[in-house]
Amino acid sequence: MKWTRSMLQSRPPGNYLPTTSIAVLKQRAQLIAAIREYFDGAGYFEVETPLLSADIVVDAWLEPFVAPWIPLSTHWQQGGELRYLQTSPEFAMKRLLAAGADSIYQLGKAFRNGEFGQRHNPEFTMLEWYRRGDDLAALMSFTESLVQRVISLGAKQCDPDQISTSRSLTDRVLHPDGFERLSYHDAFLRQTGCSVLTCSMTELRSIAGRYQVVPPPSLADDDRDGWLNFLLAELIEPHLGRERPTFLMNYPASQAALARLSSDGLTAERFELYIDGIELCNGYDELTDAAALRSRIREQAALRSDGGLRPLPAVSRLLTAMDAGLPSCSGNALGVDRLIMLALDKDKLADVIPFPFDIA
Repeated sequence: MKWTRSMLQSRPPGNYLPTTSIAVLKQRAQLIAAIREYFDGAGYFEVETPLLSADIVVDAWLEPFVAPWIPLSTHWQQGGELRYLQTSPEFAMKRLLAAGADSIYQLGKAFRNGEFGQRHNPEFTMLEWYRRGDDLAALMSFTESLVQRVISLGAKQCDPDQISTSRSLTDRVLHPDGFERLSYHDAFLRQTGCSVLTCSMTELRSIAGRYQVVPPPSLADDDRDGWLNFLLAELIEPHLGRERPTFLMNYPASQAALARLSSDGLTAERFELYIDGIELCNGYDELTDAAALRSRIREQAALRSDGGLRPLPAVSRLLTAMDAGLPSCSGNALGVDRLIMLALDKDKLADVIPFPFDIA
């Protein structure tokens, strides 16, 4: 559920108490410490990059918070230079890779405007990491071990009356066959019997009709990625990661602006991890070609313009760094609040963060 403005205004005023207990916050702190220990032991070092920057990831689906920078000598009515609260530390971390960093991680805040609900908060804790030389297979194996460790530690912290539920999740996360690897194509084929990567728009719309799912009024008939995202959310995601966690791999090339293209030309080297239908992370075999990234940024900017969204800068310091050379690497961005929510057997983010957006 995503909250509307009227729903936010209906909350009782003056609510100062946290939405979770101090005991849960202590458990959260222990899990975050365990995450840092895991990365430090694997040879990564922690970095800090700007939360407020002139650079921003240009994405048709992500809306940043925008803040003008106004020097003290300037009157506020004169405006100022625009700065952006980061939707991800990706651009700055890749600049560090271009400067010689090899294995880096960052654990901190990210911001996404307009996203709020039981499993969304505009300000959230993100874990992002990159390693030179790793491919997507190595990244998935590393991610699997990390998630297994956090879920296992969380189960040990749960109250006695939660143990049966937590043990069930732990058993699935520690499944003897490991995490499932499932392609985007095969996921749709398994659920709908259709090869959506090559379907026409008429065929995509007919899938929705067959399963009686109604698209939002804003979804245009010719918006292919919009229809794919709609069908994925309605028909595929709820079934992912139920028996064991699922890596959904090889997304359509048009849905991975910062990932390498796969050899088939139709898909990209991208995955997302799901547990119990909840998406936890988004991993890429990273695009290193600056000319290709410039082209993809223009495509994303055009999609934003067509959708009436705020224009974002097409020039960035990352592109300059990539011109100088970005090494082959893989990277992943993981929602820490969601992982902790699962690990502690909670239902919503407000159960594991103290002050969600509506009472922040």
